[in-house]
Amino acid sequence: MFLRVQFLEGAIRYRELFSLGNLERVYVSSRRSHCAMNGDFENMKGTAICYAWFIWRKGYRGEPTLRWFNTPTLANATQADFLQGQF
Repeated sequence: MFLRVQFLEGAIRYRELFSLGNLERVYVSSRRSHCAMNGDFENMKGTAICYAWFIWRKGYRGEPTLRWFNTPTLANATQADFLQGQF
């Protein structure tokens, strides 16, 4: 799931979602990004926001791994690279 980093906040979300496990990795963008609904950047309102990829795996029970993307060495990485644990 590609979500704002603020998705990690909240006691209720922790209790009802994160404490249950399954969150394997979080890749945080090292740069702020613009996201437009349905790719409509011309009518976009707002500023750049920090986003992250949240990788869930059914049955995963360990602590989530936190890493960053949009760094110079990861600039050409694909979603498949992240899902396969290449980074």
